[in-house]
Amino acid sequence: MDLSYMALLMPSLIRGLGQTLLLFALTLVFSLPLGLVFTLGSISKVPPLRWLSRIYIWVFRGTPLMLQLFFIYYGLPFLGIAFDRMTSAVVTFVLNYAAYFAEIYRAGIQSIDRGQHEAAKTLGFTRWQTMRLIILPQTVSRVIPPVCNETITLVKDTALVTAIGVGELLKAAEGAVNRDMDITAYILVALIYLALTFVLTVVYERLEKRFSRHQKKEG
Repeated sequence: MDLSYMALLMPSLIRGLGQTLLLFALTLVFSLPLGLVFTLGSISKVPPLRWLSRIYIWVFRGTPLMLQLFFIYYGLPFLGIAFDRMTSAVVTFVLNYAAYFAEIYRAGIQSIDRGQHEAAKTLGFTRWQTMRLIILPQTVSRVIPPVCNETITLVKDTALVTAIGVGELLKAAEGAVNRDMDITAYILVALIYLALTFVLTVVYERLEKRFSRHQKKEG
């Protein structure tokens, strides 16, 4: 491959990478806590809250992310709600990933032995105190692996926003390939995605080891 041509491509790819990382970061910052909100709603003893949360999770997990992206960017303007491209992408990804994280959290919470709930109740803990002080801390170590997998998937899913014209990494590569009739940009983008997923995998492996050691010490 021509190194001088690769050097010419890098500025536009780096700008695209910046957009990709921005979408990735904003999605995580908002979807991780929002997922917990819907988890608690889905296991709530209040029927309307429980069913609304479960319907939300069902809809966003049961329909394609691309369809959701098109609906929010192209469909909502018909209802008088319009977002720019990047805002549409962030809103879509946050809502979608919150639903997936909600299911991961729910599975983690429900994997905790019910006896701990009963013991906490005997000690006079309220339901919220039991969840906050006993259940959620144990849940964290159990949900790290599936959350990590979803996060790695998120890195790759960011490429979907090229469909609505967001200038992320793949969009930058696509422009270069169409202009120069050369696939070098695609190869560089593939290497960048591989590097991102490698870094995330290393970080999450260390997190998992740290939490597992912490759990063993407590045990």
